[in-house]
Amino acid sequence: MSGGTKKPDWVIDKERAKRAAAQETVWLFGLHAVRDALLNPRREKLRLVVTKNAYDKLADAITASGVEPEVVDPRKFDVPIDESSVHQGAALEVKPLHWGSLAEVCIAGRGAPLVVLLDRVTDPHNVGAVLRSAEVFGARAVIGPLRHSAPETGALAKTASGALERQPYLRVTNLADAMVELREMGFVLLGLDGAAETTVAEAVAEAGSRPIALVMGAEGPGLREKTRETCDRLVRIMPGGEFGSLNVSNAAAVALYAVSQR
Repeated sequence: MSGGTKKPDWVIDKERAKRAAAQETVWLFGLHAVRDALLNPRREKLRLVVTKNAYDKLADAITASGVEPEVVDPRKFDVPIDESSVHQGAALEVKPLHWGSLAEVCIAGRGAPLVVLLDRVTDPHNVGAVLRSAEVFGARAVIGPLRHSAPETGALAKTASGALERQPYLRVTNLADAMVELREMGFVLLGLDGAAETTVAEAVAEAGSRPIALVMGAEGPGLREKTRETCDRLVRIMPGGEFGSLNVSNAAAVALYAVSQR
């Protein structure tokens, strides 16, 4: 064949995805999210747009970051974010964070031997809240599938209240494969399910000192069948009343607390 052998479609798709990822940027907004990103040496910063009022509040972080700000009139705050976003006069274009491989983060990462896996949780506010709780309780990572999960966005960063800059958020090609890899690292996989017989506290006690991975499903559909089958144990949060349910971010906070108390 002239011109060499044609590349397989999967190779072409992989190269295309790699080029797209290299060009991807994220606009963070809000004083807290922008300040934390400016002070994060791991974060590649591209463009900072601020009003005079926001500049005054972020002056120390701007100086420390070395980024040259664009100070604009509040009426001309023209950046590609949703018009309803509460940006507080500050927006920062950045590259997504790269924390390393699953093994690098989960085996030898900072924090307790504890991770949270999110099965198709697409709401950025829920993911942001989980990241915040994961940081508070010292987890090593929050993990979700590359597709059908909330990507790194300004809304997620604002809800995370700075945790996005410090708490590893890994998005993997296949969640079940990542769970198997975690099990091989020694993690016990506990899937949250309201109909389970075992409570989180009981399963945590049984796990002893072994690393724990809490697996959470999206509100409504819950854990997918493959995810459920891959868990070592299905567990539930014991309600204090006759009826009650928690959204995924609140359930994650309660489960993280339970693990942190062992």
